[in-house]
Amino acid sequence: MDDDDDDIPQLSSHTLAALQEFYLEQQQREDMKTSQGFNQYSIGSIEEDWQLSQFWYSDETASCLANEAVVAAGKGGRIACVSAPSVYQKLKEQDGKDFSACILEYDKRFSVYGEEFIFYDYNHPLNLPENLLPHSFDIVIADPPYLSEECLQKTAETIKYLTKGKILLCTGAIMEEQAAKHLGVKICKFIPKHSRNLANEFRCYVNYASGLD
Repeated sequence: MDDDDDDIPQLSSHTLAALQEFYLEQQQREDMKTSQGFNQYSIGSIEEDWQLSQFWYSDETASCLANEAVVAAGKGGRIACVSAPSVYQKLKEQDGKDFSACILEYDKRFSVYGEEFIFYDYNHPLNLPENLLPHSFDIVIADPPYLSEECLQKTAETIKYLTKGKILLCTGAIMEEQAAKHLGVKICKFIPKHSRNLANEFRCYVNYASGLD
């Protein structure tokens, strides 16, 4: 009996190309992880989980935000990264001799970073370790995982608890009014980019004189 090729579903050339690109990226990550020069703090060393609404910044954006946080925090400053792991990774690449940083994150894969990892669920904004004292960070940089006022409002509770004053918020352009309402921040000229293009326009917001304008 002859096989009927017409009954076999065929992938479009576009789908095949997308699959090939996906598998190539995966292979490149694996090759990087097995190489001697693997850096556990490099962006992409922990892959995005879209189900957790994770979208990493581009390398250039993460570096820019990390540098801004270091300058804003000052020498010996403390920086809290709330749901902003790629900025934390860039900070650690700088081998922070003049600052310290911690990462508040829901994804427990980031617990590989040891004591600087703090499990964080924005649904419980003040459910934080006792040793995380109020107003103990010179700057808080935050990127709420969802573009909703509820998520922003709850994340704002955490931010206001942690910061001594300075706030650097990254979220959608559509959240400008809510960001001002809950955190008193204003939009910056700097436009953050992600490693993958997102449908929603992202912007940065601050409540201090920053280098992002």
